[in-house]
Amino acid sequence: MIEPDSKSRTLSDWLIFLESLHPKTIEMGLERVNRIRTELGLIPSFPIITVGGTNGKGSTCAMLEAILNRAGYRVGCYTSPHLLRYNERVRINRQEASDAELCNAFQDVDSAREKSGISLTYFEFGTLAAMQLFSQAGVDIAILEVGLGGRLDAVNIFDADCAVLTSIDLDHMDYLGDTREKIGLEKAGIFRSGKTAICSEPNVPETVRRYAKAIGAKFAHISEDFGYSANMADVTQWDYWGTAGKRHSLPHPALRGAYQLNNASACLAALDVLRNNFPVTVSDVRQGLLEVTLPGRFHVLPGRPVTVLDVAHNPAAAHALAINLASMGRPQNTYAVFAMLRDKDIASVARALASKVDIWLTAGIDAPRGASADEVMRALGEAEVTGAGKTIHTFLHPAMAYVYACEHATENDRICVFGSFHTVAEVLRYRKMAAYA
Repeated sequence: MIEPDSKSRTLSDWLIFLESLHPKTIEMGLERVNRIRTELGLIPSFPIITVGGTNGKGSTCAMLEAILNRAGYRVGCYTSPHLLRYNERVRINRQEASDAELCNAFQDVDSAREKSGISLTYFEFGTLAAMQLFSQAGVDIAILEVGLGGRLDAVNIFDADCAVLTSIDLDHMDYLGDTREKIGLEKAGIFRSGKTAICSEPNVPETVRRYAKAIGAKFAHISEDFGYSANMADVTQWDYWGTAGKRHSLPHPALRGAYQLNNASACLAALDVLRNNFPVTVSDVRQGLLEVTLPGRFHVLPGRPVTVLDVAHNPAAAHALAINLASMGRPQNTYAVFAMLRDKDIASVARALASKVDIWLTAGIDAPRGASADEVMRALGEAEVTGAGKTIHTFLHPAMAYVYACEHATENDRICVFGSFHTVAEVLRYRKMAAYA
């Protein structure tokens, strides 16, 4: 196979190249990516909001993006991973970057990389390309989602004018540590001296508070420095309070889920911090909350049987999904299309949802870290979720499991697809192909 010249590469060509460039998919550290940033001369002239946390990062970024865009600002937003298209990761004014824009940014990064003589991981390369694109596009402000951890994540080479920490729980323990205290400290690495560090994790580890104090960050914690309350006049609305005052009668975010008000409150706290340079009106907030979209996060599809897509892939996210499913009422049967990566805590995720699932449809993920259907099934046995009335079927791929669920579920049943971005993405791809068949 003859590799195409870099200037003639398609986006698909570039992504294949990025996947093959570095020997490790994940390699923590900032030295290599910083060297290439210097070679690029990439010094952002715009403020940055960096969002980290175990869960809730994507929702928080999406709400910030929607509100700031509604207020008329030119907003760059970089998130990961994607579901169907790499373009989802890089957005300007809520529009995905085009293939051509991404290819040009990749070319810039690769030219700088070749001069330095070092390699980059897929995520490092993509982070630099996104920021290069934002700089060239002249965005007013950028929102960056941390990929893994915080302290040693590629995003952290850029100083945050405001950092948001959404939640802290057990995930990526091979890289971040095996306790909430250790993980919290790694995630707090996005804080900066003299800048506000917002935390919407109610049970914040003391390590996070101590780190913020040690570096001189302005720590703001939910329920202490900002928060929300129910609107007594209208149960469909809520009220926010923070350092800049109160905002009353706000609509619930278009993103469904019991914890979205925590995320929304963190967004408004960040906007309070930036209000002198980026003022937003109550109308901007209301419209942004109503317009926000984020596929795969307690994403309820139209039609019957009720179908829920959720990328929940750690115990905390699974508990949140269980609460959200309970709020929908009890269907006759719930079919779970369940597939995960093998380096995740499969048993704990299954255990968190055991009481909400009647029929388990386990599947394998065709990816380097993907667990096979048999591995998932063994984890279900470890979790002891196979009680009376429970059944388990195994399939090679999530799409096959989803087809089985569609063929057997009645309109009074429910289908829940969860466990990984890969799981949700495959089902979405199948639905898209089926719609055109």
